[in-house]
Amino acid sequence: MVIEMKEKKEKAEKTPMDKAKKKKIIKRVVFGVLAVVVIGFFVMNSLAAKNVTPIVQTMEVVRGDVEQVLSTSGTVKTEEVKTYFSDVAVQIGDVKVAAGDTVKKGQVLYTYDETALADEKTMAQLKIQASDGGYESSMIKENKYISELGEANINLGVLEQQIADCENYVNELNQKITDKQDALAYEGALLQISLLDWSDKPDSEEYMNLQKLIQLNTYEQQHNEQIEAWQNEVKEYQDKITAYKEYEAEMKSQKSASESASLDSGSKSQLAANTQMENMTANETLAAIEGVENGVTADFDGVITSLSAVEGSTPVVGTEMVKLESTEKVKVEISISKYDLEKIAVGQETDVTIAGNTYQGKVVKINGMATTNASGAAVVGVDIQINNPDSSIFLGVEAKVKVHTAKAEQALIVPIEVINSDKDGDFVYTVENGILTRKNIVTGISSDAYCEVKEGLTEGDQVAGNVGVGLGEGMAVTAVPMQ
Repeated sequence: MVIEMKEKKEKAEKTPMDKAKKKKIIKRVVFGVLAVVVIGFFVMNSLAAKNVTPIVQTMEVVRGDVEQVLSTSGTVKTEEVKTYFSDVAVQIGDVKVAAGDTVKKGQVLYTYDETALADEKTMAQLKIQASDGGYESSMIKENKYISELGEANINLGVLEQQIADCENYVNELNQKITDKQDALAYEGALLQISLLDWSDKPDSEEYMNLQKLIQLNTYEQQHNEQIEAWQNEVKEYQDKITAYKEYEAEMKSQKSASESASLDSGSKSQLAANTQMENMTANETLAAIEGVENGVTADFDGVITSLSAVEGSTPVVGTEMVKLESTEKVKVEISISKYDLEKIAVGQETDVTIAGNTYQGKVVKINGMATTNASGAAVVGVDIQINNPDSSIFLGVEAKVKVHTAKAEQALIVPIEVINSDKDGDFVYTVENGILTRKNIVTGISSDAYCEVKEGLTEGDQVAGNVGVGLGEGMAVTAVPMQ
């Protein structure tokens, strides 16, 4: 047998008892009152007739299924909320829903003006073209500057070497000219000395030869062919050096201009990044436009809980337009007191009743922090996920919830009313060989009618159900099985 546990809630949370349960409890109360009267009758008679033993009703300890159920109520809420923001700053066309409307997945919520949307699309495309064109132009100029800079650097290196080589060669030629001139001058000086030695013989042949040699030396010093050739070569190389230096100055100017106009690595990165960002922004706008060209549609079945879109208005990008709460993913939020918290666990199956319809669900979340309810009591929030939601579910309404917290199959069970408690714990009275006997027991889970007995009893034991005043352990009694 499967029995449900009594609802454990605060007075402010009690719900009306169903008729079947109420009838069952009334029947038990009447039966109990009659039993007490009968017992009292027999106890009184026992005072007059010592040979008559008191009568107690008994029931057999049996095996059965007992299920513990926690009954409570909560609020139906969605598990998924989608807020739609305006992705484009374009005039709103038609708003096709209103707050509170139920919509289907794919249904159009609102549209943008077609002409304004087309203009915005063209503008985004032009921005991409302008950005790409500007970047390409900058890169062409940059490549030109880099080429000119490279040319200048190469030429300057060559020119510097050419100028140095020419200057060295001119120095060598000048040195040769000087050496040659010095040699001819030295030779002329020697001839002058020799002429002085023969000056006392002016008519001699030697004197006459020396004069001729001196004249030839003087002419040679002034018109030496080798010296003149070297001097001509010096002039040629000096002209080259002048030309090289003029070209060097031109290359230095070109290098300076290229370096000033070309971009450094940071500027190049900045230009590339700015171009990329501009293109990304424009492409995002294009993607957003393409996404809403056929209107903004619902991502899932649900209810419009907030609507800000207004026909004819032009929203700023990021403005909230519509809020949609799903009816495909629905939960019930309940609150559990500290007394019932230990019974709740994630994964437990539940029965959820909403507007007369019952749905299956399960515990999916237990909050890690307690809050205070309207009565000031600490409660813990628990989420119940509904497995099979349909269009009959309304968000925000109250739901009745039964949580199947525990179940014991083929356990030893006894009615709850036969269990007694004192400082030593739970116990029952059994009738053994006509004697009333106390047995301490260890209980398990319980429903609203039966309780699991883990220790202290065995199947078939006769448990006394009406041990009243005047009866106690060790007394002889007459057992009458309860019908």
